[in-house]
Amino acid sequence: MNASKIPLTACALLLAGSLSAQSIDPGRGELPVTVPAGYDGANPAPLVVLLHGYTSSGANQDRYMGFSELADSYGFLFVAPDGTREASANENRFWNASDACCNFFGSEVDDAGYIASVIDEMKSEYSVDEDRVYLIGHSNGGFMSFRMAYEHSGTIAAIVSLAGANHMEQRDAPPNGVHVLQIHGTADSVIEYGGGDIQEVRYPGALGSVQRWAAYNDCAMEGAGRELRDLDASLPGHESGTYLFEAGCRAGGSAELWTIPAGAHSPILSDTFAEQVIEWLLAHPKTRGESG
Repeated sequence: MNASKIPLTACALLLAGSLSAQSIDPGRGELPVTVPAGYDGANPAPLVVLLHGYTSSGANQDRYMGFSELADSYGFLFVAPDGTREASANENRFWNASDACCNFFGSEVDDAGYIASVIDEMKSEYSVDEDRVYLIGHSNGGFMSFRMAYEHSGTIAAIVSLAGANHMEQRDAPPNGVHVLQIHGTADSVIEYGGGDIQEVRYPGALGSVQRWAAYNDCAMEGAGRELRDLDASLPGHESGTYLFEAGCRAGGSAELWTIPAGAHSPILSDTFAEQVIEWLLAHPKTRGESG
């Protein structure tokens, strides 16, 4: 068929199909991408990157948390990469996130560089909102999200860590503010709510991780309680408390803790858990300018 005779509507459909190729290759093989319905490249879309826990995978983590199912209704691009396999008999997938978790076999893999390349590849292939690049991580993925926030503070607008932890040692603040949300159950026996150690390497507790980022973000160190949330389906009512550090923070920075009383390392997520997390992220873009 002569290309000049293809109807304009057909051309538009072909273009939409090409925009939804739904995979990238940032250096470790093909990586599936979820493109929201209605995406046309004309309007930059938020990007959500999901980082799995130790031994898991991007696909398994998404099956547990269900974020890709919300891409259409909230209009975000979504990708869930895999960590590398460790040099053990089980070949568990892991992220080289911190001294405590979870590079147990001395790998020199640069996961921070890889995740940065995932973000860069998404920006090159799709129209990504530069001020709405978000990370969500569970356990080892939470540790990795904290590392990315610290090392790539100019890129990452906000992170959510479920049952992860920040680095332990004191450091200078990163150059840019980042919004940080830690979600943690008090009965977590894997990554303890109050902090602990993995193979004799310490990691901070949930509140300590959030307080460190409140300090990095120049927030007033007097936090404030807010509404209760329903995060765990196995617990009655709105069971989880919230604690915010948002007063006086520098541009683009805040810190928040959602505590699940009696919550486990992998809680039975409520029907609205994923929506609450996505709505929190979208309400926390990267902003630039004077502190609030």
